[in-house]
This record gives sequence, structure tokens and C-alpha cells, in this order.
Amino acid sequence: MRVLGLIPARGGSKGVPRKNVRPLGGKPLLAWTVDEALAAPSLARVVLTTDDEEIAAVGRAHGAEVPFLRPAELARDETGSLPVVLHALEWLEQGGDRFDAVCLLQPTSPLRRAADIDGAVALLERTGADSVISFTPVGERHPARMKRLDDEGRVHDPPFAEAFEGQRRQELPPLYLREGSLYVTRREVLVDGGSFQGRDCRAWLVPEERAVNIDTPFDLLLAELLIRHARGEA
Repeated sequence: MRVLGLIPARGGSKGVPRKNVRPLGGKPLLAWTVDEALAAPSLARVVLTTDDEEIAAVGRAHGAEVPFLRPAELARDETGSLPVVLHALEWLEQGGDRFDAVCLLQPTSPLRRAADIDGAVALLERTGADSVISFTPVGERHPARMKRLDDEGRVHDPPFAEAFEGQRRQELPPLYLREGSLYVTRREVLVDGGSFQGRDCRAWLVPEERAVNIDTPFDLLLAELLIRHARGEA
């Protein structure tokens, strides 16, 4: 399979301003994803799609291709990921390159590894699935333990509540949260189906300690602490 590694990183960010170029563990946040993508043999090319010159320069400095700057209309707060992917595919295919699948790599997931990328691509190819998406176990925050509050603050059980108060986690059905660091999808599912998931989607499981998505300053602090711990610095 010929798989495009595509990293979307726009300049605008509300929760953590300029987060894609913010320092994390001694290098820009974006660089964590670029470095692992380049270390994954399963990716034919590693392309950064951005509207921002500074982000483009950081990407190039770490080895990513930046063959175009994304148009402003595809870099708004409300812009979804699918139009960004389709734009990149169209641009690259007009240059004569063609891919069987796209591996979307959000730079806000800095702890994803090259082995995750290669494993997810291998799973897609081995199973013939439409897509492979990364998930992580919900752990202690199981939906069965959630409650609904009415306007006066009274607590009510939702329909999916645990069988009895304090039911052991081991007795609850295992559930998984979409983790966001990996979306590997066949080209025809993206282009013709307009979906990252498709009908046959398989899960690539990521352990909780690497399932960090940078959306707030707290997330950035948590990622920094996890990196230091992995290095034996904390």
C-alpha cells in the first residue's frame, strides 16, 4: 500500500495560542509528530498542510514536506478535517502522485509513536478494513458512572447507568474512547464516501499514558510531565 502521512496544523488556536509551535520536551509540539511520522516506514510521504508560514518553517526544519500553503478558507475555526485532507490529496494527485490511503496525524497528539503508525497501517492492509482509528480504554471514567443533573441540581441516572451504585469497574462492559492520534483511511472512503471511518473500521489501542491530546494548558503540562517521566527526569 502507498500511504500518505498527512499532518494538519493551522495557525489559529484558541485554547493554547500558537500551540503547534509551542515548546514541549525541548522541541516544538509539531516536531513530535513529524519525527515519528518520518520514522514510520509504512508512510510513503510525510506532508504538512498549514496556512501558517512559521508552522511551515518548523515542519520543514524537522523534515516534513510542505509543498503548498493551505488556503485561508480551509483554516477557519469551523473547518473540518475532511476538506483539508481532500484538498491535500487533490493537490498532490495533480502533481502525479497517488495514494491508496491517508494516515491523518494530528500534531496535538505528541506521544504517538512510529510503531503505532506502522501497526495501524498493517492492520488496515491485513484486514482489508475501510479504516483504522486509535482508541484508548475509558478506564475509571466509564459512562455508566455518569449522572444527569436537573435544573435544581438533583442527580438522576441516565438509561445507561451502572446496575447499582458503586458497581465495580471490572463488572462494567469495556468501552473505548476515540483517542485522535491516528486515522488511517482508504482513499475511496475519503473521496467517494466522505468519511474517515467507513463501514468496516478497526481499532488501534493506545495506552492511557500516551493518550494525550493538547487542547488546554493543562494538557500541555501533562504531556511535559509524561515526557520527563519517560526520560527518567521525574
